[in-house]
Order: sequence, then structure tokens, then C-alpha cells
Amino acid sequence: MLEISLFIILALFMLGGSIAMITNKQSVFSAFGFLVSMIALAGMFALLDSRFLAIAQIMVSVGAVVILSMLTILTVNAKEEALPFEPNKYRWMLFSGVLVLPFTLLLYKTLVALYSSFSPLESVNSKVVGKLLFSGWVFPFEIVSILLLTAMVGAIVIARKFSPKESV
Repeated sequence: MLEISLFIILALFMLGGSIAMITNKQSVFSAFGFLVSMIALAGMFALLDSRFLAIAQIMVSVGAVVILSMLTILTVNAKEEALPFEPNKYRWMLFSGVLVLPFTLLLYKTLVALYSSFSPLESVNSKVVGKLLFSGWVFPFEIVSILLLTAMVGAIVIARKFSPKESV
């Protein structure tokens, strides 16, 4: 019963993050929606007792892709006139903090209760996974990293504003 309720919570977070990623007009909020979706997906991997995939999901998707995307977005939109006018920013921050606090406590208590049901670490053979990842899957991994780097450089070039005196 606990696993089902945790699955439903993670599924709702994943759906909410996906909807936020698609519907938001500001790219920073879309990146936050993507962040929420990827963290929920890592939680799904943890529910399936696949700790390696959960940690890899957090390290690669959240730690690299989302943070690099957000840094790129914030670098492109760094000008003051590009920022939105937010008169009640601190009220919204306080409201969202109070709103998220019960879910955070529920998630903490659930994860503490689930810790005892995980299998011991010896059952995961990370040597085989690492050998497979760095032997058979190196080329696709590098292709994806080059594709992401090219897309971010292209986004910066497209978003850069040229003055009339500059030649392209």
C-alpha cells in the first residue's frame, strides 16, 4: 500500500512537471518543470529497486542536463529588461515554501520507512554495469553529449541580439 501511494505521488509530480514544462512561456520555468519530472523519474527507478539507475538519472539528467540548460537560459536572458516584473515575489516564495513543506515531510518519512525494504547493496553489481557502459555504450553517450552541446551553442547564437553595425 505504501509503494502504491508513493508511486501515485511520484506519478503526479511527473505529470505536473511535464505539463509545466510544456505550458510555461518562460524557459526557466519550463526547465524547472523538466527538473521535477526527472527527479520523479529517479524516484520511480528507486521504487523499482534499481538504485544505480536512480542515481544515474539524478547525476546525468538533473545534475548535468537540467543545470547546464538552466545556466544557458539564465546566461542568454541576463539583461534586466528581459526579466519579468514581480512585485509579490517574496510572498510567492513564502507561500510555495509553506505549500511544499508537508509534501517534503511526507516524502522524508516515506523514504525512511522504505529504507528497510531495500535489498542489500551487494546484490547490485556495478562493475558489470560500468564495464558495459564504458565499452559498448561509449559511442552513443558521446554522440548525445555532442548533440546537446551543439544545441546549446545554437540556442545561444540564435538568442544573441546583433546590432545593426555588426555583420553576420
